[in-house]
This record gives sequence, structure tokens and C-alpha cells, in this order.
Amino acid sequence: MLNNKSVLVTGGTGSFGKMFVKTVLQKYPDVKRLVIYSRDELKQFEMAQDFPKDKYKSVRFFLGDVRDEARFKRACEGIDVIVHAAALKQVPAAEYNPMEFIKTNVMGANTVISAALDCGVQRVVALSTDKAAAPINLYGATKLCSDKLFIAGNNIVGARDLKMSVVRYGNVMGSRGSVIPFFLNKRNDGVLPITDERMTRFNISLEEGVDLVIHALENAWGGEIFVPKIPSYKILDVAKAVAPNAKLDIVGIRPGEKIHEEMITTSDSFTTVDVGKYYAILPQSPNKWTMQDYITKEKAKQVPTGFCYNSGENSEWLSVEDIRGLIKKFIDPNFSV
Repeated sequence: MLNNKSVLVTGGTGSFGKMFVKTVLQKYPDVKRLVIYSRDELKQFEMAQDFPKDKYKSVRFFLGDVRDEARFKRACEGIDVIVHAAALKQVPAAEYNPMEFIKTNVMGANTVISAALDCGVQRVVALSTDKAAAPINLYGATKLCSDKLFIAGNNIVGARDLKMSVVRYGNVMGSRGSVIPFFLNKRNDGVLPITDERMTRFNISLEEGVDLVIHALENAWGGEIFVPKIPSYKILDVAKAVAPNAKLDIVGIRPGEKIHEEMITTSDSFTTVDVGKYYAILPQSPNKWTMQDYITKEKAKQVPTGFCYNSGENSEWLSVEDIRGLIKKFIDPNFSV
């Protein structure tokens, strides 16, 4: 899919971007160009040490912001594939700085769509979040709006060979700002702050997130939201896995936070299909195909009316030992309790 293609990833110096670049270079050694587009010059410099020019001749670093339409359009000259991972994503910061999140997460999405339409891009996959399903915080609302923009973008591609889709998944294990690295940093204090004892979250590894994006690039018809089938964990089990002897300090839910997250709402069930390893939320009014076309060709099965995919009602759960094993595998090989 990506061999002999020029690929651009926004937010390319973030946790996902680094793993995506690493995976593409391994799986698609003949990728023509791999452009890391981001706004932080120091992070680009640091990432360039891991991908030196003499060894990785396809890798390019392009300094810019998705808020800057002219700059981003320049970066997209000759690009075949865009993976849009750039976003502001800290929930409390969004509540305090709403317009900054709207500029990056909503207007930035529109910038990506406009550039894709104007520059001959063939595939776009945008990263979403579980917080975009029935959002109660501004971050989730901006990502829902972004999702809607990418889905609707398929309605105006005209005769272009362009398909835009979205991937939506839960907390990425080990990503910056996520709970497990936070607990690992706090465990030597002997106290772990817990927002609510009932809290649950979905869990996905960076590798699984990258695999989902590649699946979308290879299989999207245009307009789908792909949702992986992944396990949940209880926040108390995470605390027990990281620091079983630590005191738990119940600090209360932060502004805009949910007890449980969901990735597919009951309202989505009318257009959601099960495609095996993933669910796909299909657009309500596909531009060039029907829902039955999709079900037939993809051998998919429509989910029952009223179906929802919620971290608190999941059928698959991580145990304390599972969490410890994943920490050793993905975060700290020397981890022990």
C-alpha cells in the first residue's frame, strides 16, 4: 500500500507519529517519502537522531502548524497519503482554553481536508478518540466535529481518487499524559491520586493503534469510523498493578471527565457493522455506495439496534497481572513491584 508512495503524518513527533514512522519504514521499505509535519523544532531535532538522513533517505522533517493552511498546503505537494495525528488533547486544558483547541482540532482538520482536495492526495486517515462519542468535554466535542468534517469531506471529492476515513480508539498505553506513566512516576511517593474508584477505560498499545491506521489506509471505502475491539481496565486494577502497597487518594473527577468511556453509542448502532477484528461506523449517507454494498463485499454483520461499546460494559478485561505484563512489554522492561 505505502511502497512507492509519499506519506505525510501530522503531529509526527508525538507518541503515535514516532511509532507510525518506525512501522512504515519496517513494513514498507520502498516508501518514496515519509514527511514528519509538526510545530516543535526541538522534537524534530531529537527524532532526527533516531532516523539519520544517511540511513533513512525517505524521511523528511517539515516544520509547520495545521492551523497554517498555506504552510500545510506547501507541505502536501506531491503527497499521496496523509495520516492526521496532530491535536491538542488534554481535557482540563481544553476546558480552560477552548478556542485554542477549536483552532487546532477543528480548523486544523479543515486545513488537512482542503489540502488533500487541492494537492491530489489519495488517502487520508484521521485519528479520533473515545471522548468523541457522546462528548461531555470540549476536547471530545472538537474531535467529534473533526470526525464529522472528514466524513463529510468524502461528499466533495468529485472525480478525485480520494478517500477519507477516521480511526477511533481508547487510551494508548504509555503515551504521554496517560495514566500508567503517571502512576509509575508517582509510585515512589507512596500515594496514587485516583479520580474515582469506579472508573474504567479502554486500552490499546501504540502498535495496535498503528495497525488500525494501516488497516484503514488499505481498506477504507471513504467515510468510515473504524473502532478496534480492545479490552478495558479498571483504574483500581492499574493502581494495584503499579504500586500494590500505595495509599489511594480519591481526588474526584476532573472537569469534563467520564466514569466510563464509549466508542460506539446506541445512536451509532443503526449504521455500525462488525467486520471481525474491528467495528466500522458507516456514514449515514454514503456518497458512492450503500450500506448493503459494504456489508456484502466486506462480509460484515450489522450490530443489533441499541448496541453500544462502553468501557464499563466490555466483555474483555485486563487483570492486574495482564497490566503488569503489558507495562513490561510496552513501557518498562525492568518494571517490577
